[in-house]
Amino acid sequence: MARILVIEDEADLREVLSYNLTQAGHQVRLVSRGREGLQIARAEKPDVILLDLMLPDMGGVEVCRTLKGDPQTRGLHIIMVTAKGEEIDRIVGFELGVDDYVVKPFSVRELLLRIQAVLRRTDQNDDDAPIVHIDGLKIDRGAHRAWVAGEEITLTALEFKLLVTLCDRRGRVQTRERLLSDVWGIDADITSRTVDTHVKRVREKLGAVGERIETVRGVGYRFSDEPAPPGRAG
Repeated sequence: MARILVIEDEADLREVLSYNLTQAGHQVRLVSRGREGLQIARAEKPDVILLDLMLPDMGGVEVCRTLKGDPQTRGLHIIMVTAKGEEIDRIVGFELGVDDYVVKPFSVRELLLRIQAVLRRTDQNDDDAPIVHIDGLKIDRGAHRAWVAGEEITLTALEFKLLVTLCDRRGRVQTRERLLSDVWGIDADITSRTVDTHVKRVREKLGAVGERIETVRGVGYRFSDEPAPPGRAG
């Protein structure tokens, strides 16, 4: 059972979500406004937030940005549920650090599967996992924190997962399709350009260590076992 906060202004959809989520064994809180949702999220720290993009008082993007900008709520899992299905809208959501993006109208069964996928990722996080040290890079996956040369860097949830995935598989090439599947989750309906954008941002945040993330032309990316000479990352 998970504690799920639904921030959705459509009354009929709230009822549908409440019924189906409860039937699936989850504990559900329903609100119709962004500011109220923020208050509950901060106070109760739900396992998953289903967040509508278009809200009457405060847009879902601003709600998400506020939660992800606060260290106390940065780790909350957010699934955007919205009628805005353009790729640019999905990319904006992922850039903010949402865990998934579901476009209305959607299958309730699909939504439940996506929630399960997010919860599985949480269950797979090992708080006792050893801290990773690579060439000045330190990663504490249990705390979802990373440092370069002793200075903490700020990563979105997806950037952190992308970095961990590449580090765990260092020395092996990861195709864009594989990264989309493993980092973004169930059949992410976005293009490989999103992977390129996120890799670029992670490289920039890692500074010199980012040179270890090599571009394998026409295939994907590889985190090198050895420090890369300047300019080799591509």
